[in-house]
Amino acid sequence: MTETPLSEQAATWWRTSICDISPGQIAFRGYPIEDLIGRVSFPAMIWLMLRGDLPEPQHEELLQAALVASVDHGPHAPSIAIAQMAVSCGLPLNGAMASAINTLDDVHGGAGEQALELYANVLERMDAGAKIGEAAAAAIDVFTAAKGAYLPGFGHRFHPIDPRSGRLLELVDACVGKGGVAGRHAAAARAVEAALRMRKGKLIPMNIDGATAVIYGELGFAPPLARGVFCLSRAVGILAHAWEQTGRKDRNKGPMPKAFGYRYEGQPRRRLPER
Repeated sequence: MTETPLSEQAATWWRTSICDISPGQIAFRGYPIEDLIGRVSFPAMIWLMLRGDLPEPQHEELLQAALVASVDHGPHAPSIAIAQMAVSCGLPLNGAMASAINTLDDVHGGAGEQALELYANVLERMDAGAKIGEAAAAAIDVFTAAKGAYLPGFGHRFHPIDPRSGRLLELVDACVGKGGVAGRHAAAARAVEAALRMRKGKLIPMNIDGATAVIYGELGFAPPLARGVFCLSRAVGILAHAWEQTGRKDRNKGPMPKAFGYRYEGQPRRRLPER
């Protein structure tokens, strides 16, 4: 048997269906870059790179809405605060952005992925014959038993009603009305919200993460991509705040102004014993 040449082994090792680049030629998913430039929006380019083809206009609009809605949430958001502190410590913009994006994990930034997983559980139960209310209640029980009482995508520590979620759901409903998406994830999310209301005796409204998870689900994105695309969106706010910080005189900016101290809870002052 003839051994495969090393050059072919290397080419197979680095194989990709995303880009085709050779001297003087660049193509993404088969489209020459010169055809894409000036004709394709950035949200459509994200779709193309992740999904393999260009989106329908109504799908592009929904993706764009989700991206716009998630760009920023102020300096009290840990990722934004970290970007400011990183710049004040001397990091360049790319270093500040990397530091901030690396905090977008399960607790801060991962709720959209988790909400989409929750909706998928509801839909699986419905496909198996459960009524939507029963499916939502069971999915909540499974999620909270595994991960705790906090339910991602619902409630907000700052907003009694998240001003972003209602508008996003309006756009989803409009797309459903035009036949652009099925509306199943929107129905699952609303069923979860209704089940929570029955249990808590009050409305725990859907937040930005729950609403964008609806959009990503309706558009057919896998749950991990909900977090990945959120990182793309939040990177805009991170960059803006990092750049703003470069124009200030703060050095080694900490999490609180210097006038505010902290509480020490350790041992009282003591002497090192003589040997």
